[in-house]
Amino acid sequence: MADSNPTPAPKPGPAGRPEPLAFLGDELAALRERNLYRPMRVMSSAQGPIVSVDNARLISLSSNDYLGLTHHPRLREAALNAVRDFGVGSGAVRTIAGTLALHEQLESELAVFKGTEACLTFQSGFTANTGVIPTITGETDLIVSDALNHASIIDGMRLSRAPRVVYPHADVEALRALLQEAATKGRPDGSSPYRLILVVTDGVFSMDGDIAPLPGIVEAAEAFGAAVMVDDAHASGVLGRNGRGSVDHFGLEGRVAIQIGTLSKAVGVLGGYVAGSQDLRDILVQRARPFLFSTSHPPAVAAACLEGIRVMQDEPELIERLWANTRRFKAELTRLGFDTGRSDTPITPVMMGDPATAARFSNRLFAEGIFAQPVVFPTVPMDRSRIRTIVTAAHTDQMLDQALEAFALVGRELGLVRP
Repeated sequence: MADSNPTPAPKPGPAGRPEPLAFLGDELAALRERNLYRPMRVMSSAQGPIVSVDNARLISLSSNDYLGLTHHPRLREAALNAVRDFGVGSGAVRTIAGTLALHEQLESELAVFKGTEACLTFQSGFTANTGVIPTITGETDLIVSDALNHASIIDGMRLSRAPRVVYPHADVEALRALLQEAATKGRPDGSSPYRLILVVTDGVFSMDGDIAPLPGIVEAAEAFGAAVMVDDAHASGVLGRNGRGSVDHFGLEGRVAIQIGTLSKAVGVLGGYVAGSQDLRDILVQRARPFLFSTSHPPAVAAACLEGIRVMQDEPELIERLWANTRRFKAELTRLGFDTGRSDTPITPVMMGDPATAARFSNRLFAEGIFAQPVVFPTVPMDRSRIRTIVTAAHTDQMLDQALEAFALVGRELGLVRP
């Protein structure tokens, strides 16, 4: 019997040959039609509160450079000195010939900073999550995840052979119920209890800017013998003493088994890290695939990261300025009538609803000298499109005034705030 839905023949390509990837053009056209296509803006300046984007000078509200460290003189000097002393590349993966004294020193100081036995750096926060989760979990374990966890956590779980369950966002009672069931019933076939139940959550959720209810999560996990893993990418440099993160923020030192952090946001450079026990570090060195099969950080990156951790401790006024700017910006957006969702951190989403409105709003802000990017599906639900803003310690009062004036103007034009 003939197939009633035959696969269409590939469109002709160069010289009349079939083009197997022609369908990609159709998918791109569909994205554009639904206002879901996001062209990349091109910067031609250093990162900072004022940037050059597509040949225009703009106030940036789209950077994760929370503390302004990407252009801090101490980090610049550390990177330049490392290039002079060690060259531009490390030359190998860490387990062959790519471990420099700089890498070991960075990890040692990070462990002290985070209050853990040990630390291991990865090429990014994404590779940290996709390295640690599959390494420590398998088919005899269970992963319990918040519904709004970062894509890197989701991909890390997909790479693991462990079954997983998801609890509604930040719902500690639902988490407790899942843990109770898992601890009571054990594995689905009833053969034995789980070797490990791992509860995974973001510390600060990257799209909504809310802080995880970590005390309740830890208490629920402890009640049922589970371990907790926290991805502190957007809490690093923002929450806790000198930016130590959400575990320090809530006074939960020693009660969270695994802390994932980033060196690419508040630290101002590049990379991620895993902080925890010495055994955790040692097993990751032996088995974590992103670590084993990726060349280590160049000397300049390791040196600048190390200096960034030191600056965060030496200059607490940067975090104080970050939070002063955050409070002011949020309060004024709320006064104007904008919906900033559930954010209680410098990540401040300005809710637009549909993707078309988010795109129009962002483009009009651009014309008014403000760089604030839209976030649309699939990063967020279709009807929860938004302008995702972050103010930093480097923004001046004058910059924030100009940005708020632009938001008010465009908001009135599009009917999103009162006249």
